[in-house]
Formats: sequence, structure tokens, C-alpha cells
Amino acid sequence: MTDLRTLYQEIILDHYKRPRNFRVPEGATCKADGYNPLCGDQVTVYLVMDGERVADIAFEGSGCAISTASASLMTEAVKGRTREHAEALLERFHDLVTSSSGSGAAEPEPESSATSSEVELGKLEALAGVRDYPVRIKCATLPWHAMRAALRERGEDRVSTE
Repeated sequence: MTDLRTLYQEIILDHYKRPRNFRVPEGATCKADGYNPLCGDQVTVYLVMDGERVADIAFEGSGCAISTASASLMTEAVKGRTREHAEALLERFHDLVTSSSGSGAAEPEPESSATSSEVELGKLEALAGVRDYPVRIKCATLPWHAMRAALRERGEDRVSTE
């Protein structure tokens, strides 16, 4: 268990120190801002949609290690997926960080029928420990809420974790 916890901490620190997709993508079709007034995390999530597929996803902003790592891991998990799959992944991730069982082990299903219980979390499991620190859950979910707002094409919406 200690080895797994150490691996998860390494993943979080790696994505915090070297966030993936930390940029403004060319040709972004929608974006949404997120703000956590409790700790000051701010994030903007940008999407480049190709029909129902997330052709590109990126973010910028400033925040704690959990918020930044979550945004970085999210962009890796969502890029190239359908809108439906991204929404299902959000639900699965939210369950992971908010439920006491939090098990993310699920068999992947064909993307066309993705539901939250069928989506594999992969490296996102590294953030499972957040559920033990309720104040940090908002840090982990902030970029996800911003992504959802962008996916729902509310354009330049601002979401808050208040």
C-alpha cells in the first residue's frame, strides 16, 4: 500500500511540476473559467471540438499541486475522446474523489456506449486520496467543472466551487 501511495504522490508531483497541455490551443472553439475562492485556484479550460470529438484540450491558470495535476491528468485522459466519453469520465472521476469506496477499477466498454461506470480512470486514480481531505476535493474537481461548462458550449462561462 505504501508503494502505491508513493507512486500516486510521484504522479501528482510530476503533473504539477510539468503539467501537460498547459497552453492556449490554436483554434479553441470553446472555453470556460473556474475559480476556487477557498484556496485561490484559477483555471481556464480550452477545447477544440471536431464535431462530437475533443480534438484538443488544454488549460492555463494557477493553483495548488492537486488542482494543477488534476487539470493535467484530465487533459491527457480526455483528448481525442467523444463529448459523451468526457462527460462519463467526469462522473467517474467525481465518484472516485467523493465516495468512500472510490473504486475506479472498471472494464472499458466501447466508447459509443460510455457510461460513468464503464469508463477506466487510469492515472486519474492517483487523485483518489483526495477524498480523505474534503477541503481538497474542490481543488481536484475544479478543472473538471470548467471542462464540463466548456463541453456544454456555454462559451466563456465562469464556474466556481463555492
